[in-house]
This record gives sequence, structure tokens and C-alpha cells, in this order.
Amino acid sequence: MFAVLTGAGLSAAAGLNAYIPFLIVGLLARFTDVINLPGGWQWIESWWAIGLAALLLISELVLDKIPAVDSINDMMGSIVRPATGGLVAAATQSASALDHSSFLQDHEWIAFVGGLVVAGVVHAGKASARPAVNLGTAGFGAPIVSTAEDVSSLGLSLIAVFVPLLVIVALIVLGWALWKWSRRMRSFARRRRDAEHPA
Repeated sequence: MFAVLTGAGLSAAAGLNAYIPFLIVGLLARFTDVINLPGGWQWIESWWAIGLAALLLISELVLDKIPAVDSINDMMGSIVRPATGGLVAAATQSASALDHSSFLQDHEWIAFVGGLVVAGVVHAGKASARPAVNLGTAGFGAPIVSTAEDVSSLGLSLIAVFVPLLVIVALIVLGWALWKWSRRMRSFARRRRDAEHPA
């Protein structure tokens, strides 16, 4: 059960920022015994994978804070974020240090598909809310929202690994926050549009 919660939390974090949970899994697997990746997944803790993920994270941190560029970045993330969510879910759910379920270890594809779906849903919420944020704030909200997403991804990743039972609460809060923020920004954008073009 803990491995399922860890995978779900890491997948949701990947829906916000693909590279933060990937790096956390890779670094913890390389330098600690918290995560022991099985043979097929040990490439995640290799120096080349960690280095590439770090470079991609730096570019994501910059590009996602620029209005309009962030929407293009989200379009590219439509493939990367769900795929990364599936990867980290499958890798961590099959890691014996997190759970001793032979079923999960033998059926990694279930974790991959589940992670793909969770990350895809979170990414879709993020990507649909961002244009409303840009329109509603004339672009000034992009860096603030992006930073909040990065912090949320980091926090959710750490919770998923170290306190998996809190993943349920974190996912509920994340879902509520995305829904609330999206509604608020759409309403703000609608009012602004009506003020600029009165009937």
C-alpha cells in the first residue's frame, strides 16, 4: 500500500514539474537506502540521467515563468509529464524497500499506467489553468503560479517518499487548489474581458 501511495504522489508531482520527482528518486536511490531501485530501473540513478534531469529542470524553472512561453512549455509537457509520472510510479512501486508486494514488483506496467493517468490529470489541470492566469493577470501571475507549482511538486515528492500516508490528503488539497485557482482566474479573465469590451 505504501508503494502505491508513493507512486501516486510522485506521479502527481510529475504532473506539475516532471523533473523534480525524477531527480528526487534518482538522488535518493544513488546516495541513500531510502529507495533501492530494481535492476531495470537503476538507470534513473545514473549520473547521465541525473545530469540530464538537472539540466531539464533548470530550463523548466526558467521557461515556465515566462508568459506565453509557459503555455508552449505546457504543450510539450503534455507528453513528458505523464510519461515521467508513469516512470517514477513504476520504478518506486517495484522498489522492494518501499513495499514487499511481489504483485507490484511483477506487474510494473500497472504502476506505469496508473502514474501516467495521475500525472496526466494533474498536468491537464495545470495546463488549462495557466492561460487563464496569464490572461487574468496580464502575464504577471505566471512566475508566481509557476513557483507555487514547483514548491508543490517538491513538497509532494518528499511527502510521497517519506510520509506516504499523507499523499491522500496532499492530493485532495492539490485537486481543490487547482480547481479553485482555475475558477478564480477564469472569472477574473471574464470580468476583465467584459470591462474591455462592454456590450
